[in-house]
Amino acid sequence: VFPEWGRVSCCSCIVQLVLLCLVEGAVFHVRRILFRSRPPPPPIYFFKPLQRIVWIFWNLQTHCLSWSFPVGALNVEFSRAVNPEEAERINPKVREGGRYAPEDCKALQKVAIIIPFRNRDEHLKYWLYYLHPILQRQQLDYGVYVINQDGEETFNRAKLLNIGFEEALKEYDYDCFVFSDVDLVPMDDRNIYKCYSQPRHLSVSMDKFGFRLPYNQYFGGVSALSKEQFLKINGFPNNYWGWGGEDDDIYNRLYFKGMRISRPDAVIGKCRMIRHARDRNNEPNPQRFDRIAHTRETMNSDGLNTLSYKVVKTEKYPLYTKITVDVGSPKN
Repeated sequence: VFPEWGRVSCCSCIVQLVLLCLVEGAVFHVRRILFRSRPPPPPIYFFKPLQRIVWIFWNLQTHCLSWSFPVGALNVEFSRAVNPEEAERINPKVREGGRYAPEDCKALQKVAIIIPFRNRDEHLKYWLYYLHPILQRQQLDYGVYVINQDGEETFNRAKLLNIGFEEALKEYDYDCFVFSDVDLVPMDDRNIYKCYSQPRHLSVSMDKFGFRLPYNQYFGGVSALSKEQFLKINGFPNNYWGWGGEDDDIYNRLYFKGMRISRPDAVIGKCRMIRHARDRNNEPNPQRFDRIAHTRETMNSDGLNTLSYKVVKTEKYPLYTKITVDVGSPKN
């Protein structure tokens, strides 16, 4: 009899139900943070649309926020020495091997943090000291993997990152990968170490570059890619031996696959670098410019599908997993 009234009433009910779910979800998060409480399992309804709404509401309640009371700008200082025991003491909830997951909610992403490494133990101490508290405030289900290049051959950063991707997936079903140099520490914990709909460049403004992006295509330092994004570009190149070039090759790969870089703003994306001399056996790669110019031709035949290495040993420390690998040597 009153079709218009019926439609309005139905729409109004749906809107009110959605608003109620959102309000109750917000109330839950406040309750969870203050009292560490958790909601009961959702009831089962035979009316499928209602069941779907209930499950959406349940997920809103049980999944973590992206952060929990962020500090914001951080005082990052490298003048005072830190020791592993101090970092372990302030991170009692981190499990052996550098694994952590929130206790009272389900993390939105499972994040593997991959660090290419050789002879940087002092830098690693600072990284562990500063990053673990940040990552826990960001409510991440994460693991820290230090991929250590064995021997004295020329350093190969990108190949180590590929290895980290492969080895981390053998331990856990990660869906996000953050690739971080060991000498970079974020200066704001609102810079979330997670993945986005587009590849994420996290180290936007470093003190090394006067807190400015050196050029628009820059993708070095710290970056995040989802598992799908990483597989889409065949991972990173394996043939960049020595310093430089692999970051630009990675940018090209993303561009050629139709992806674009996302970034936090320059304030939130601030990072501080530990000053140090150039590493031995990591001299500038003289072939880097030629290789960058041919990314389109080489990306399908140089990456995850041609990755070869040998795991020498795996060591589980309180705050990280260290995987020492033999990456071979340059062909030329």
